[in-house]
Amino acid sequence: MTGGSIPSDKINLRLILVSGKTKDFFFSSNDSAGDIAQHVYENWPPEWEEDSVNSPHILRLIYQGRFLHSNVTLGALQLPTGKTTVMHLVPRENLPEPNSQGQTKRGKTEESNCCVIL
Repeated sequence: MTGGSIPSDKINLRLILVSGKTKDFFFSSNDSAGDIAQHVYENWPPEWEEDSVNSPHILRLIYQGRFLHSNVTLGALQLPTGKTTVMHLVPRENLPEPNSQGQTKRGKTEESNCCVIL
């Protein structure tokens, strides 16, 4: 990759895998998270070979700590065109429940979770 400029009407998404590998892709504001997953799956970089998945449907984007639902567009996230935005790309079958996130992190320290001490 040379230091080429980003087209003014495109969003440069720098996708990071769990393994730490990164790759830049250009998308438009109308592209949804589902479109992005499909495009990345169909254009899987050779250097990501050991991280490959068998379906675009399990690829999930994480932006600012949140999983993006497949119908969310980059425009809806108000991402600036002509600039680079970093997102994580992870293989995951299902999205977490909206209110389960806090429970799993703090669950072990709450009194109501476990046992009666005699």
